[in-house]
Amino acid sequence: MPATLKVAHKVIGAEVRRGTFDVVVDGKRAGTVEKHGTFETPVEPGRHTLQIRNGRRNSSRTAAFDADEDQVIAFRFSGKNILPIFLLSFAVPSLAISLRRE
Repeated sequence: MPATLKVAHKVIGAEVRRGTFDVVVDGKRAGTVEKHGTFETPVEPGRHTLQIRNGRRNSSRTAAFDADEDQVIAFRFSGKNILPIFLLSFAVPSLAISLRRE
């Protein structure tokens, strides 16, 4: 039985980076998430990578995770950051979106 990857977009207040966010699993686009939305997809047991992208440039860092059979792996992300990280994300686009495992 495959595991389930669950990705939620959670933000409180205003967010500069808006629109649809792409969910990239193992280097391939698996789907999209809208503001305050959730995306779920089955993944085979084993080691995988996850990245969230907003447009061509802005992204999260790549997160690696292990999936076991019937396990639910949950992540949440936001495009909202504290001011120093927000400003730094213009030079380092992989800081534009924060991705955390729940």
